Amino acid sequence: MSAEATVSAEVERLGRAPRAKRAKEQAFRSVLLLCLAVAVFALGALLLSVVVDGWGRLDDGLWRRFPSPRPLLAGARSAVFGTLWVVTLTGLLTVPIGVAAAVYLEELAPRNRWYNRLIEVNIQNLAAVPSIVYGILGLAFVVRGPLSLGRVVLAAAVILALLVLPTVIIASREALRAVPPSIRDGALALGATPLQTVGRQVLPAATPGIATGVILALSRAMGEAAPLLMVGALTFVTFNPTGLDSAFTVLPVQIFNWVSRPQEEFHVLAAAAIVMLLVLLLTMNGLAIWVRNRFRSRW
Repeated sequence: MSAEATVSAEVERLGRAPRAKRAKEQAFRSVLLLCLAVAVFALGALLLSVVVDGWGRLDDGLWRRFPSPRPLLAGARSAVFGTLWVVTLTGLLTVPIGVAAAVYLEELAPRNRWYNRLIEVNIQNLAAVPSIVYGILGLAFVVRGPLSLGRVVLAAAVILALLVLPTVIIASREALRAVPPSIRDGALALGATPLQTVGRQVLPAATPGIATGVILALSRAMGEAAPLLMVGALTFVTFNPTGLDSAFTVLPVQIFNWVSRPQEEFHVLAAAAIVMLLVLLLTMNGLAIWVRNRFRSRW
């Protein structure tokens, strides 16, 4: 074979390789888009089914009435107020501890200490632990065992705080890491101490990212049912919580109770309560997006 023919064959071979690669990438992208379309369609169909089923009970009686054995008179007032109590207390427990831990690990902790690396690894692992495990540990150590708080609002808040605390720490660390090092260097060069630098420069700049992570973490806590069912949250409560030591129920537990009933009317109530819970979750997620876009600093 002549040299010209060899060169021509090599050029043709090299030209076919990029085309084959692009064809494989296009096929892989098409498969991914197809999977995404199937997932979105299934989710949309599920949401539409829930809204259609619960539309007839989406009125003010749903949050004004207490649960009742008669479905036409039943509502979710105690579950709504119980959810507000538990989520608010979870936030009060989670935010100071989570932000303080993130500031210490990201700004103040020595990088070469073995126990700091151990803490970081454990936090990353705890963020992936199933929520039912927190329910089991909460039942053993919080509801019973050493703390023995009982099945009250404080116990539920402690368990949910432990559940979302790793997420808050990781999100807060990412927000702190996004602050440019020049901010820290400038403050230190002007004579500020490390604590003053963190408190007056770094932390305010990272607040939008921290707030976004906290709101998303509390949204997860609001939708959790497994750990609260494990610790024995009541499924039929006809009063609003009055304190930290009060019995309670929350919307996910109330929905579980209604779905487990054989009467179709209770299933309609469960669908309406699901829509209410979705509205609350979407509102919190929308608030997180607004906070991020409104107060985000562009460096």
